[in-house]
Amino acid sequence: MKYNEVIKRHLNINKKRTGKKLDFRWITVHNTGNPKSSADNERRWLDNPENTTSTGWHIVVDGKEAIEAVPLDEIAYHAGTGEGNSTSIGIEICDSAGAAAEKQAVELIADLLIRKNWGIDKVRTHKSWSGKICPHLILPRWNQFTKEIEEEIKKQKSLSGADSSSKKEIELFDKSGNLLGKIIL
Repeated sequence: MKYNEVIKRHLNINKKRTGKKLDFRWITVHNTGNPKSSADNERRWLDNPENTTSTGWHIVVDGKEAIEAVPLDEIAYHAGTGEGNSTSIGIEICDSAGAAAEKQAVELIADLLIRKNWGIDKVRTHKSWSGKICPHLILPRWNQFTKEIEEEIKKQKSLSGADSSSKKEIELFDKSGNLLGKIIL
């Protein structure tokens, strides 16, 4: 799933979406902690009057869709620390969708990293900010998860022609054989 496929259902400005600007430097990965919920259910929970916390997130992903609740240039309270909240976007992966949700998340994170021209070092766990055991389903195999993201970056770049290894260089010469310059395609 690419970012342009994410459904935008932004919260109104409130304590979960303050409208404060984010200094986007990291992507923080979470699991929802709800074994029966979908992306739509998670988004609806943010608007539920019984949900009185300020906790929010930017994007939630399940096996079928991804929904953005807070724009990527605004702070969401997801990381458990001021630094994490003010410098990272939170991506929640639905527990209920298992491998399908993780696949969607891998594709989305790879796309975001490519858009920002970032490497895998910009992807963090919730635990890295606050110590919370999150993303609880992915932490035991975090290295494998990040390798999947790296492979997905390579795949997306090769499909788009953005992979530098697939670029071609053409030299241009004048009629006398003097090199005028090079074009990289």
